[in-house]
Amino acid sequence: MSRGAAVDALLFDLGNVLIEVDFGRAISEWAKAANAAEERIAPCFGPDEAYCAHERGELSEVQYFASLRKSLGINLSDAQFLSGWNAIFGEPIDGMESLVRGLSRRLPLYAFSNTNRAHRTHWEPRYRALLAPFREVICSCDIGTRKPAADAFMKVAGRIGVAPSRIGFFDDLEENVAGARAAGLRAFRVCCAAEVREALRDLAIEL
Repeated sequence: MSRGAAVDALLFDLGNVLIEVDFGRAISEWAKAANAAEERIAPCFGPDEAYCAHERGELSEVQYFASLRKSLGINLSDAQFLSGWNAIFGEPIDGMESLVRGLSRRLPLYAFSNTNRAHRTHWEPRYRALLAPFREVICSCDIGTRKPAADAFMKVAGRIGVAPSRIGFFDDLEENVAGARAAGLRAFRVCCAAEVREALRDLAIEL
């Protein structure tokens, strides 16, 4: 435990905090496979109800890909959709692997991601070394709710076993940071290791 720290646990988002994510790569791969223009497909893709239901675990990947066929107007196989779907993941954010490894010797680490089972199957083995210091990666598809809903953060705090006010949370999206703060967490918007380090100083955590 980090002596004098303002929190008892640290909670990290995955996408664009620990791992670089770009949905444009999915659009590009799907467009190429469908022989369609990216410019036509891109405006049709986004966090619609099917997307959110998929992340809450209410739709399987097969059901979600069926929804994408309609919303994007392309006729790809499930395998082609899955290939593009997993193409969004890039390299670990520079400096984060060593940072979390060091932090894990001071405080318990957790991650919380709005994600789905297909993506989890992809990133669990790919980023095993990066995620090794974390006691648990909590997925929206397993708890039936997603950021930025307050009940999502309350469920996560319950799984961690720490009061929300004693959890430090790092996310790249302002709406998720606002949701976490509304639930009582000490939340910070970050997009790089340097910004995490700055937030850690606010939490009186020694590096």
